[in-house]
Amino acid sequence: MEIQLSMLVLEVRDLARSIAFYRDLGLDVPDPPPDRPVVVHRMGSGVSLLLTTSFAATYDPAWSRPTGGYQQLLEFYVGDDASVDRIWAELVAAGHPARMPPTQTAGPYAAMVDDPDGNVVLLTSDEAARPMPDGSLRE
Repeated sequence: MEIQLSMLVLEVRDLARSIAFYRDLGLDVPDPPPDRPVVVHRMGSGVSLLLTTSFAATYDPAWSRPTGGYQQLLEFYVGDDASVDRIWAELVAAGHPARMPPTQTAGPYAAMVDDPDGNVVLLTSDEAARPMPDGSLRE
């Protein structure tokens, strides 16, 4: 069996604020259950995005929240270059910190913005990141 990335788990400080950000991004994130600080959104690619405020702290006694910089980028394929421009502008207008305006990089046309917890969200029109109808990525 080939190992597959099935879920990306983000430890967030404020669940409602993070849900609002990812909804602003365009994901149909559901409301969390009333008794649990967690929400899961499954994307068409098959990968799920899980937002939680307590998993790591509950199960890993050595866990501590990073205090500076960033360790990962979450790349979201959003379609064409105009979509990168539009979504970046909407997120920045909504008050989310801009990290890189829409730019033609050495690779894809891309922009970066921070989510409420400082995770860097990369918006791209990179065709290589567009999922195939069966959920696989282009080669």
